[in-house]
Amino acid sequence: MSDTSFILIVDDNPTNLSVLAQTLRSEGFAIRIAPDGVSALQQLEEVFSSVALILLDVQMPGIDGFETCRRLKANPNTHDIPVIFMTALADTESKVKGLSLGAVDYITKPFEGEEVLARIRIHLQMRELTKQLQGWNALLEQRVQERTSALQSTQVQLVQQEKFATIGQLVAGVAHEINNPVGCIVNNVAPAHQYLNSLTKVIGLYQKHYPDPEDEIQQALIDEDIDFALEDLANLLQSVQVSALRIKDISVSLRSFSRNDSSTTKVLADVHEGIDSTLLILQHRLKPSGKRPAIQVIKQYGDLPQVKCYPGLLNQVCMNLLANAIEALEEAMENKEDFTPQIHIYTQVNNTPTPSITILFADNGIGMSESVKQRLFEPLFTTKPPDKGTGLGLSIARQIIEDKHFPGCLSCKSQLGQGTEFIITLPV
Repeated sequence: MSDTSFILIVDDNPTNLSVLAQTLRSEGFAIRIAPDGVSALQQLEEVFSSVALILLDVQMPGIDGFETCRRLKANPNTHDIPVIFMTALADTESKVKGLSLGAVDYITKPFEGEEVLARIRIHLQMRELTKQLQGWNALLEQRVQERTSALQSTQVQLVQQEKFATIGQLVAGVAHEINNPVGCIVNNVAPAHQYLNSLTKVIGLYQKHYPDPEDEIQQALIDEDIDFALEDLANLLQSVQVSALRIKDISVSLRSFSRNDSSTTKVLADVHEGIDSTLLILQHRLKPSGKRPAIQVIKQYGDLPQVKCYPGLLNQVCMNLLANAIEALEEAMENKEDFTPQIHIYTQVNNTPTPSITILFADNGIGMSESVKQRLFEPLFTTKPPDKGTGLGLSIARQIIEDKHFPGCLSCKSQLGQGTEFIITLPV
């Protein structure tokens, strides 16, 4: 029993009160007295947290001990306080009734001091043990929750690392395989132009010195339209060169996007280059399709310094946010007429409170409700059908920004029907 707690004795008999008070005080117990059930309940309203145990007489005027006990156990504040009945009633029915109301024990009158003290000590010890067990249970539950959260976080991280490593290897492999044939095409276009020029020169000399060829040759020149073929072949070679260089740019973007540096140190990188490479990969989803208009991408880039980061992981976040924006716009286009889908990408440098950069992705799509927004970054939460989303994309994105790029921040603003903004803040 703590120094501030006490035992409450409830009895209408002054003699009983005197005997019990003397017995308990002689053993160092602090006590308080109540002459009836009503006054006991009134006292408990103010000091319930300090009451260690209640000795409660059964037969009292007003409300008896049974009713007093029932009210104590019905009150959440006093429910756990041990109650020991004091009574001259020794019949089984009375004992069963008292115990069924929540009492822990009975003391029969007339009192035996040693018995009273023994019973009180036992129940005080039992209450203390109960409190300790409750504390241990609460601590155990907290530890379980902490471990569960840590395991979930680790699971998400492992999934993210495995997913990104797989994608990185696949994309890097595709880029590498593309690079060889594209390099061959690019390198051979220039000699092909030279050969074409040589052929054109020789054919021109034939036409100059032999203006009247045989009928068969003349007819072949007309049928094959050699002049147009030579002119158009130059145009075709130019188109091949432009297309090959375009593929080469895409290959470079793929390799830049897939930089698997999640396990290495941070490096200085151009954030705009990463965003542009991601947009290039998503270009096919931005183009018009059927009756669907093209998605406009409006870039407002600030003068950003190079940022020390994990470029591959940062590109993964940009890919996720842009892909989500495209999906929101596609859904909006299904439900709206005369709708111009737009994605705004805005970047700027912040000097206060500490040097940082902001990257904002905003769309004018369907937006989201407040309830969805509250759970947006929870692992495994998704509003997509099971075959369309895992619910890990945004939780992984937040982990990349806020853990890998601490003290980075990924936040969201959205209003149903009005669109969504994702804001990334990275330290410089």
